[in-house]
Amino acid sequence: MAKVELKGIGKIYDGNVRAVSNSNITIEDKKFCVFVGPSGCGKSTTLRMVAGLEDISEGELYIDGELMNDVPPKDRNIAMVFQNYALYPHMSVFDNMAFGLKIRKIDKAEIKRRVDEAAKILDLTQYLDRKPKALSGGQRQRVAVGRAIVRNPKVFLFDEPLSNLDAKLRVQMRAEISDLHNRLQATMIYVTHDQIEAMTMGDMIVVMKGCGEEGGKIQQIGAPLDLYNHPINKFVAGFIGTPPMNFLSVKIVEKNGTIVADEGSFEIEPTEEQKKSLKAYVGKEVFFGIRPEDLEYQPTPAAKNNMQMKITNQEPLGASTHLFLATKGQNIIAITGPEHKFTLGDMVNFVPNMEKSKFFMKSPEGKDEDELNICEDIPNTWA
Repeated sequence: MAKVELKGIGKIYDGNVRAVSNSNITIEDKKFCVFVGPSGCGKSTTLRMVAGLEDISEGELYIDGELMNDVPPKDRNIAMVFQNYALYPHMSVFDNMAFGLKIRKIDKAEIKRRVDEAAKILDLTQYLDRKPKALSGGQRQRVAVGRAIVRNPKVFLFDEPLSNLDAKLRVQMRAEISDLHNRLQATMIYVTHDQIEAMTMGDMIVVMKGCGEEGGKIQQIGAPLDLYNHPINKFVAGFIGTPPMNFLSVKIVEKNGTIVADEGSFEIEPTEEQKKSLKAYVGKEVFFGIRPEDLEYQPTPAAKNNMQMKITNQEPLGASTHLFLATKGQNIIAITGPEHKFTLGDMVNFVPNMEKSKFFMKSPEGKDEDELNICEDIPNTWA
């Protein structure tokens, strides 16, 4: 397989419309890399530049050490799986999977061997004579994946391949594609707007965000749990995780010789390590970030770091309950066990796990990509 390197890659459309800005990404051989971000952040455009379906306006693309900027798509030895399957409706499953090999004039016996092998891996053997209209959505997507497998490419590219499937089928296909990566030990690049797919499938995640006139920009690159536990800014912290991280606007003040975060209706005392970084923010407003699962319910008010809030809604999910809470016009979510019973309008008490909490700068322009993690020094290796 192959190493893929993007060095300062950018895309500018006619009219000087910038879609992607200065993307620096190194995907090592056999890695599963996921591009994730909201619509319009440039992730699919970046993938299409790797595939050769979009011209590269700036920077250099290398696959297996070879410069690819001017190499036609058919000569890049990549295979792409699209969101809409892109199957030929008049052809059988076998012919759809074999089509790319036939136009390359591969020997018929070799074509049959490759298609049969891919069909076995994807559990499609019994469907090889059927037309796409006789298949379910999940089966059609497997055919599209099979068409990519038979080519034995250096790199597999997936452009939101599961977005047309229902929720249950998406979970199944996530597992199947991950299993396929483990079997093939191939380099794979996968684009999605679904951060659950990113967290559960990728060896590495590239978080992107559309930044106005600057186009799509990389916010952070790292292993899934690294991004979850050590987000570089408020955008990444809020995008990675379900439910998302809570953010409360607080003012850093010094009281009785110690630093606290004053929310207005309660105060939170940072850890000793956090205080060292927050000392420079005394008198300033920042964001306090805490994940819903890191808030502990207290039947009675706690002596320290007690957050008293009003229940505005609740979602019983069986194994857990999501509580929607309000304080001074700010809203957050907490997760509790099903053994706790609540009534809308109740005032309840929670204590945050300060070891897992975060503090972020507050941008005057409201750009959350500029609202950096204050208490952690995270090297920016992709700028």
